[in-house]
Amino acid sequence: MTLLEFCESQQATLRRDVEALVRHESPSTDKAAVDRCGQVVAGMLRDAGGDVALLRQDRRGDHVRAEFAGGPRRLLVLGHFDTVWEVGRIQTMPLREADGRLYGPGVFDMKASIAVTAQALRALRHLSLNAPTVVVLFTTDEEIGSGTSRGAIEAEARESQAVLVMEPSLPGGGAKTHRKGCGEFTLTAHGVSAHAGIDPRRGASAIHELAHQVCTLEALQDVDRGITVNAGRIEGGTRANVIAEFARAVIDVRVPTIADAVRIDAAFRTISPRNPRVRLEVAGGVERPPLERTDGVARLYEQARNAAAALGRDLAEGGTGGGSDGNFTAALGVPTLDGLGPEGDGAHAVDEHVVVADLPWRAAFLASLVTGLNG
Repeated sequence: MTLLEFCESQQATLRRDVEALVRHESPSTDKAAVDRCGQVVAGMLRDAGGDVALLRQDRRGDHVRAEFAGGPRRLLVLGHFDTVWEVGRIQTMPLREADGRLYGPGVFDMKASIAVTAQALRALRHLSLNAPTVVVLFTTDEEIGSGTSRGAIEAEARESQAVLVMEPSLPGGGAKTHRKGCGEFTLTAHGVSAHAGIDPRRGASAIHELAHQVCTLEALQDVDRGITVNAGRIEGGTRANVIAEFARAVIDVRVPTIADAVRIDAAFRTISPRNPRVRLEVAGGVERPPLERTDGVARLYEQARNAAAALGRDLAEGGTGGGSDGNFTAALGVPTLDGLGPEGDGAHAVDEHVVVADLPWRAAFLASLVTGLNG
């Protein structure tokens, strides 16, 4: 029996696992709910033959780690089971199938990927195929910055020869060979208050200064190269007739390369006020470094493309402006291939869905890629 034949014979199990994960809603900030989902994840990985451990957390959900013994090479399979949807959302976004698509909160980002991973590992065991040692790490706070999981992610990556990230695929099912780095800066201006009508010279407007700085920072943007700088939130001042003593802007930054991240970070750190009576503070930075298409990433993609071709499909590649935990592993120099989850669309949207027919193929593809990385 081939990998694809086995995975197709297990479609009912795979579908059951996807639905069970979606029904266990798991918003990032609800530890109790995330941990309930984590127990389901852990059970699936145990059933697949993994040695499972929970990485306990105080405020966030417990991360799930599973190790599958194999050859001397070590491979990290990475993902998350927290979602952006609050508990109860499934009442207004119920699990349903229509036109070959399975809809539900978190199904595409990325609970179907978890079920696919478990199915791929079951296939390797059932068919007794040679594989490297595989460590699976599914985390609980990717959607809110990976604050409690980044250390574990980077530690596992340093011990691995490659990282496969089970985040949603690109439209059409392609893999992600590059991602932008993601940053958030907070620029705060401290001015001098005064009556705007009676004694304006006495004041120094934090709002006026901030407006100038936001316009200046916009010059860092180069959309054609993938560099974006967006002041998405601004607050400040008290009344229209008071010169503002305080103003703050929260600025989103996306960059395609580490060199761009360094340059833009330096530009923020060296900001000087136009009005010397206003004091500026800069906080934040590029928290997720970019996943660049290095030679190692390109080689890993070619191996994945060959595995897909052996199963009758061409695996496309591309990039995205959003970040994932794969950004962290790639920045360590570990070859990282992202977007290996099943085909679908609507991440973080009310029409979130996966293509049902792609699920068994995707499991067979992942298992085939894993065996190909054993040598």
